[in-house]
Amino acid sequence: MIAKLIGWSAHNLVLILFAAAVAVAGGIYAIRTLPLDAIPDLSDVQVIVLTDYPGQAPQVVEDQVTYPLTTAMLTVPKSKVVRGFSFFGFLRMASIPIGHGAAFWNT
Repeated sequence: MIAKLIGWSAHNLVLILFAAAVAVAGGIYAIRTLPLDAIPDLSDVQVIVLTDYPGQAPQVVEDQVTYPLTTAMLTVPKSKVVRGFSFFGFLRMASIPIGHGAAFWNT
């Protein structure tokens, strides 16, 4: 079956080249005329908090910064997850996915 198709294509080379040219022209036309639409961001709304506490050990950062911030962020209405990570001299509250309609400025 494939051999017959290759043989027919080799025998009708002008028709194959014309079909390829029509396909290329159609592709160029489609690229020029179709409106470009941005890909929507379907991820949850996030708030990322980075805090410096220079020269402090991770346990001190955890006790004095991470724990109070994470407990305060857990009180936000419609919040889903709060994750805080303490490192040497700084805190990264990695992500706080929240539901739509949550307002951090009202807490």
